[in-house]
Amino acid sequence: MTVLHTSPQHFTDFFPPNELVLESGQKIGPITLQYETYGTLNDSKSNAVLICHALSGDAHVSGVDLKDPTYVGWWDSFVGPGKAIDTNQFFVICSNVLGGCKGSTGPQSIDPKTQKPYGLTFPIMTIGDMVNAQEALIHWLGIESLHAVIGGSMGGMQALEWAIQFPSKVKRCIPIATTSRLSPQALAFDAVGRNAIISDPNYNKGHYYDQPNQPENGLAIARMIGHITYLSEESMDYKFGRKLQKKDDYGYDFSTDFQVESYLVYQGNKFGSRFDANSYVYLTKAISYFDLEKKYGSLESAFERIQSKMMVVSITSDWLYTPKESKAIVKALMKLNKQVTYCEINSDSGHDAFLIDHAHLGKVTRNFLMSEAS
Repeated sequence: MTVLHTSPQHFTDFFPPNELVLESGQKIGPITLQYETYGTLNDSKSNAVLICHALSGDAHVSGVDLKDPTYVGWWDSFVGPGKAIDTNQFFVICSNVLGGCKGSTGPQSIDPKTQKPYGLTFPIMTIGDMVNAQEALIHWLGIESLHAVIGGSMGGMQALEWAIQFPSKVKRCIPIATTSRLSPQALAFDAVGRNAIISDPNYNKGHYYDQPNQPENGLAIARMIGHITYLSEESMDYKFGRKLQKKDDYGYDFSTDFQVESYLVYQGNKFGSRFDANSYVYLTKAISYFDLEKKYGSLESAFERIQSKMMVVSITSDWLYTPKESKAIVKALMKLNKQVTYCEINSDSGHDAFLIDHAHLGKVTRNFLMSEAS
């Protein structure tokens, strides 16, 4: 049984002078982050767990949405009373990232200088910028250190940046199904997705908010491309194989013949109706720029400042952010004699396993959260 979540809350930053300086050197402000909390913060404020969401996620990590009962949190089976991240014990915080489209400041937000949506005038931002905005929220909540920071995929990148940028504020860090930098193949998939959006006739150079037609087709194609990378060969073969969609033979035309085609079209159209195309462009660009070796000189230089206990988790069938990439993170941490545990989840579900296969992941996460901090 799911637990009803708290109503969405908003934090508006007070970076002097109401501006956040981004890694690019550009400034933006004031910014707003939409966030949700679950559980109760204890008197010592030592039981806070920050969950960082992936590309298409938001602040609603658990429970039934009070405004839309059909919308259940994206990690509902993982977060809540008695679950792996137990809200009877921990005060859970999840915020929509900077650049997102679920209540936080992003390309669809109103630029205070023009009183119009930012569109492509929104500055390019990085994973590090997202984390800096989150840290301001945590500080505003009066929390000096986090019991843990956890996230999968893009959320795992944020978790790594938290441990590096704010080492004294993170006791435990759990990056799941992530990487320290994108492979050329992953960069290519993101680039194709962005080009699908930008090439949509309704994109209008990012200024489509006041138009009757939105770039939903381009966004749907980008999602279809992305969704292929989230699955595995085994899971696609098991779910779909070469089964036909509501027909006994090929149509010998360009209509949808296969179930896998129908599935991707459904996922693309569903996503296009709930996500902002510009946010997709900006967030995938931030993911593409994520490169700890480039930013800090080497993985060892990046991880040298880490003080938290680390648990790095990979998925055996994940070919987007492979176990090899997780092992490179672990190897660099071990070389520095950091406290690190490596867990490889045996799953055929591909990259998406961190969202849906919770039996093993839940057990190791619960144990790690209950372990003694360094």
